[in-house]
Amino acid sequence: MTDIKTAANPLFLREEELRQGIEMLFFAYRDFTAEPDRILAEYDYGRAHHRVIYFVGRNPGLAVSELLEILQITKQSLSRVLGQLVREGFVQQKAGTQDRRRRHLHLTPRGYELERRLTETQAGRFARAYRAAGAEAVEGFRTVMLGLINERDRARFEGRGGERPGVRAPRGD
Repeated sequence: MTDIKTAANPLFLREEELRQGIEMLFFAYRDFTAEPDRILAEYDYGRAHHRVIYFVGRNPGLAVSELLEILQITKQSLSRVLGQLVREGFVQQKAGTQDRRRRHLHLTPRGYELERRLTETQAGRFARAYRAAGAEAVEGFRTVMLGLINERDRARFEGRGGERPGVRAPRGD
């Protein structure tokens, strides 16, 4: 028999259940970023560097303006981080083919290696958790995460014409 006190009721979520979800998200994020933080420290980088490397690696040819939109940071903040990644050989900027003023970002081989190291640790953590939870729970997790993301950004995760969600073909402009 199911213990009603411990089973979450999706129709009536008590404040304690909501607070526990918030707290679990804090702990999950801390642990999810711990190993990448150690890797980033080898380069004297922080999480902003990680986000740039991840999204440029995930979207080769990403325009600087698109990266600003994804990260929701100021041009000044991005300029500092991106400038360092370019100077140190992790990211390269290429002019657009149609609009030479538009800059597109690509990881260098060194950038791909760092992105692989960072993502490998996090993908392993997700794989273990997904395996332990099972397919139904994974779909529930995806639904909850989509519910936490603002409506405008949810479209990034909806399949478009057979593409993998969140991935676009490389662009030159």
